[in-house]
Amino acid sequence: MYNDFVMWLIAIWGFIMIGLLAIGGFFMFRKFLKALPREDGWSELDWQEYYIEQALPLWNDEARKLLDELVSPVPQIFRDVAKQKIAGRISKIALDEKVSTIHLDQIMKGYIIATPKRDHGFMKKKLKELNIDYSPYEHLFELADDEKQKFSIFEQTEALKKVE
Repeated sequence: MYNDFVMWLIAIWGFIMIGLLAIGGFFMFRKFLKALPREDGWSELDWQEYYIEQALPLWNDEARKLLDELVSPVPQIFRDVAKQKIAGRISKIALDEKVSTIHLDQIMKGYIIATPKRDHGFMKKKLKELNIDYSPYEHLFELADDEKQKFSIFEQTEALKKVE
């Protein structure tokens, strides 16, 4: 009887470990795919960092605080990645629009486009809490990332230009 209990315990522990390794591997593989270089030799993450560096002088304290507030509902473990992704999209939009300072308009566009469709409910709730009217940006919700089609930073901003 004791041996049966130990065998079941080992089997259950084995399934748990395989499951945890699979989940971790999934997230690491997604990060690996983003780090693969494109035709131009730069990966999606390289371009994201490039746009953030180029737009760094355009960010003021108010824009940074708003971005921090907008990503606050994201679980702490994923918050830095989400903030980096959203800041990259906002920076690219600001550079494309050739603005002198990042304002709410660029933040809203980048925030909506960079947020996955499955999180739009949380996003809209947060915007309502902050009394930010997102109705002028409703058309941008179609450009957001979803699980079926992953958009690159270039595809989304090209689509954004066509919409406007």
